[in-house]
Amino acid sequence: MRFLLTSAGIKNTSIHDALVDLLGKPIAESSALCIPTASYGHPITGPGEAWKFITGREARTPMCELGWKSLGVLELTALPSIDEEHWVPLVQETDALLVNGGDPLYLCHWMRQSGLADLLPSLRNTVYVGLSAGSMVMAPSIGEDFVRWTPPTGGDETLGIVDFSMFPHLDHEDLPDNSMADAEKWAAGMPVPAYAIDDQTAIKVTDGTVEVVSEGHWKLFTP
Repeated sequence: MRFLLTSAGIKNTSIHDALVDLLGKPIAESSALCIPTASYGHPITGPGEAWKFITGREARTPMCELGWKSLGVLELTALPSIDEEHWVPLVQETDALLVNGGDPLYLCHWMRQSGLADLLPSLRNTVYVGLSAGSMVMAPSIGEDFVRWTPPTGGDETLGIVDFSMFPHLDHEDLPDNSMADAEKWAAGMPVPAYAIDDQTAIKVTDGTVEVVSEGHWKLFTP
């Protein structure tokens, strides 16, 4: 699987070009499934924000409104109640998964409960496009600073599909606790390499090779 892990979606030409490169064809010729689940678990966004993501009405975080050939919704909380034959082939055939922001631990929980987490490693030709929490969930852990919704097992562990962690929305004007100094404190407690990235930055992962794509600023912290 190939990954484009963003802080705030496809915000600029460089990130857009990285997505097209990963897809191997234009967006207009590509199918996508959007996953809004993470927004339900976040204390600020909540269920009311999912529709903005799905309908492409959240201009600050462009994902679904990019002109996809086809676009569907994959709601993880619904999947345990339906047979896998009704959704697994659809996921296997799609070109991109667009994973919304919100709460990373809530998203991680439902990725596991739904069976999507087990399926992801087999999706060799799919591009995973994360937004904020949708990116963070790929890391081994997120750090105590980002724990809001508490999973049944506790802790801050996430999927560990990539071997680094992420601090999104660096120096965001509406998030005073997301300064570089805050990122440094967070990174000091992380056991793996950790990237702090602003909304003009994304991390592209292809066959284990990591590349930072940025028209903004970012920093890599190593343990």
